[in-house]
Amino acid sequence: MRLFVNSYPDYQVINLDALTYAGNLENLRDIEHQQNYNFVKGDIGDTELVKNLFKEYSFTGILHCAAESHVDRSISDPLAFVKTNVLGTVSLLQVAKDSWLDDYQDKLFYHISTDEVYGSLGEEGFFIEETPYDPRSPYSASKASSDHFVRAFHHTYQLPVIISNCSNNYGPYHFPEKLIPLCINNIINNKQVIKSNAYRKNAIIPANKKATFLQVAF
Repeated sequence: MRLFVNSYPDYQVINLDALTYAGNLENLRDIEHQQNYNFVKGDIGDTELVKNLFKEYSFTGILHCAAESHVDRSISDPLAFVKTNVLGTVSLLQVAKDSWLDDYQDKLFYHISTDEVYGSLGEEGFFIEETPYDPRSPYSASKASSDHFVRAFHHTYQLPVIISNCSNNYGPYHFPEKLIPLCINNIINNKQVIKSNAYRKNAIIPANKKATFLQVAF
């Protein structure tokens, strides 16, 4: 968000966020008064709200980052992940299609997904775009489903889309349930660093690198 607002002063950037347990507006205090930035508290599943935002701002691009993303939480409450990751994505797709009225020139729906839709790696190897989907948790299943809906809207309605399936990110402002801030907090508080080797084979990408990639692709 910060990179886009500071890099493109001639573009209006609207941040729609439900501010659930992991949301924190303090993270964006340095840009909250920028002329090209507006924050709207709301849920991507609120179709009427999203429709009104399209009417007010005439969006030409959607950068869809909203997601429930913690695997452990998906195990205890899978329906919350279906609601946000699947139904929320479909709601955004539908409003974008209806609002753009088949005039897709200079329009783009960019959907941020995860490499976890491909399943688990063995001791060696890596995922590529052609790797078959093999989700292993309610979280990854919900993201795989949202990917399929994005592709379906492209093939059915020719909606211009991009899907990226990145590894885990880390960086400043990271919510402390994630691996690296969790380990740091546990070390500070003299707790066990991690409970298992579940994260042993995961690739973790710096958030600023991911943001730069999004800037180029979007």
